[in-house]
Amino acid sequence: MPQSRDSGQTAAPAAGDTTRERILSAAMEEFARHGIAGARVDRIAKLARTSKERVYAYFRSKDALYADVAAREYVVIAEATQMDPCDLPGYAGRLFDYFVARPDHHRLIAWGRLELPGTTVVADDPAQAVIARKIDQLRQVQQAGQLDPAWDPADVLALVNQIAMTWASQPELSEAAAAHAVDPTTAARRAAVVTAVEQLFPRAR
Repeated sequence: MPQSRDSGQTAAPAAGDTTRERILSAAMEEFARHGIAGARVDRIAKLARTSKERVYAYFRSKDALYADVAAREYVVIAEATQMDPCDLPGYAGRLFDYFVARPDHHRLIAWGRLELPGTTVVADDPAQAVIARKIDQLRQVQQAGQLDPAWDPADVLALVNQIAMTWASQPELSEAAAAHAVDPTTAARRAAVVTAVEQLFPRAR
């Protein structure tokens, strides 16, 4: 996950700090809609029912606020989709479902990749921890003979994620498919995703 150009953040909040939670929720909406450069801290503050100064009391910069929001989202995605390394087609289907239901969440992540490329990854980055865990899971099933060991597990994860998010990342093709595909339904797009992953990485028998 792209990291903030200003990785410094304030101290951890006290338990039950609803103001901080409101700020994060408002920032999620603002960043998803406007990107990082286009987001306005004053709009975030207004939506969170607090002051701009209060936002900066929690987060040293807009980039730091985005980094926190995006890091939380990666953890939420991982928990909601639960990769089973023995059933990668099923995992791809869950990713597809997640972003169909939450296109704004995909935009949130996409903005970071576009606007914060190549930034330094910090040691405790939750997104990197999630990725490392998934790669390790894939390596273990390869060693157990349940996944083709000819593939680098990092490549497996990248390809499955990309296939699963094909339609979320190309909304213009989704519109074209709705108008021109033999079967224009979302279910058909999902089936294509699952079948493509099954062809590359069959479910363990």
